[in-house]
Amino acid sequence: MKYYILAGEASGDLHGSNLIKEIKRKDPGADIRCYGGDLMEKAGAKLVGHYKERAFMGFIEVIQNLFKILKIIKLCKQDILEFQPDALIFIDNSGYNLRIATWAKKYNFKTFYYISPQVWASRAGRVKKIKECVDYMYVVLPFVKDFYKKYNYEVTYVGHPLIDAIAAYKSTNTTDLKKEFDLADKPIVALLPGSRKQEITEMLGEMLKICELYPQYQFIVAGAPSQEASFYESLIRQSNVKLIKERTYDILKNAEAALVTSGTATLETALFKVPQVVCYKGSALSYAIAKRIVKLKYISLVNLIMDKQVVTELIQDDFTYKNLLKEFEAIINQNTRKVMLDHYEDLEKKLGGIGASEKTANSIISNISA
Repeated sequence: MKYYILAGEASGDLHGSNLIKEIKRKDPGADIRCYGGDLMEKAGAKLVGHYKERAFMGFIEVIQNLFKILKIIKLCKQDILEFQPDALIFIDNSGYNLRIATWAKKYNFKTFYYISPQVWASRAGRVKKIKECVDYMYVVLPFVKDFYKKYNYEVTYVGHPLIDAIAAYKSTNTTDLKKEFDLADKPIVALLPGSRKQEITEMLGEMLKICELYPQYQFIVAGAPSQEASFYESLIRQSNVKLIKERTYDILKNAEAALVTSGTATLETALFKVPQVVCYKGSALSYAIAKRIVKLKYISLVNLIMDKQVVTELIQDDFTYKNLLKEFEAIINQNTRKVMLDHYEDLEKKLGGIGASEKTANSIISNISA
């Protein structure tokens, strides 16, 4: 069988790679092409285009790079037509993927969506388009199945693939991070500033300000694979801060606390049982537009899944040095840590057990053959 998979960011690359492994395990002759990242390529797919080529954050940034994005979409469509996949699989990244999915239905490709676009957060009107152009939808958050039910769209809840990814990591990892990187013998605090240049510059700059106040800690910046080390190093001035690229799970495994840019990383941090402060700040115009569109009580996956505030969110104007300092003090306090860790246990139970990648691969292969 032939499979074509499209992912648009680091988290999609991770989940796509695990899905590829399961597809190949069940269909050893699988021929897979992808627009994704290094992990998907390593898992055995032919990488046609890298997600970092279109990693633009916010409405303004997308508009400024619209010509480049449209060119990538055109090339992607041409490649799909030449490859003629049995399954066209989309992972999150709705702005790009729904455009391709709408086009693909005109050519009668079978379309599968793994990890729903966040229509439950904003622009619910997109559900109509999804129903028209997506044959099979796999959701990874329990409340999303209920959301789609309101629109009479049958979807499959498979559990969250991060459970799989982290379980696999923990079962095989024996890394001694402090020894490998000659780190100071101090408690580690993880700094996860995101993966796009715009957000890293904004988020990391503020996070680093508090580091010099805590010489008793070793702060580690988790560098994204899509950015050069020199970019991060140009921002770091503090002696107790070290950059380690492409080793986020190793860092979280050893961390006692974390400052995390909103996104999938908030859930990863929780599943590693690391107390955290969630942070986010975008351009003023992009944020103003987003605020009018997004209708949610929270932005972190942890709080959304639990439907209550488990972790503090410092968003836009609240993301200040003073507030960050206050909330960091809170998560290194034993009482606050215990409450948060107890909530993390409940969170993991809500997400279900392992098997999301396997369930999704089984369903895709079965539905291709039907």
